[in-house]
Amino acid sequence: MKTIAIPTRAKALNDLLKKARRRSVILETSDGRRYALTAIGNWQGFDVGNSEDFGEEVKRTVQNKRLMKFLAQRRKTAKGKSKSSEEIEKELLE
Repeated sequence: MKTIAIPTRAKALNDLLKKARRRSVILETSDGRRYALTAIGNWQGFDVGNSEDFGEEVKRTVQNKRLMKFLAQRRKTAKGKSKSSEEIEKELLE
């Protein structure tokens, strides 16, 4: 996914973003294609490339220091909050 900075002078686009802050918006083109525009809050994205080679993507993912730091922090804050697959299955069957 690519991040694009929206200039303040792009009035029409900024008006749409303002609407999307309050409530998600579906944009529809003249040929019927639809796009969702929604605020995503604390979302963080990490670029690992777009290689067709899975091994290459794994290698690039592991080399992404920002992503590895993020995952380590999530692991640390999730201690004791995780559930086993058996616990999840039991909850789903109840």
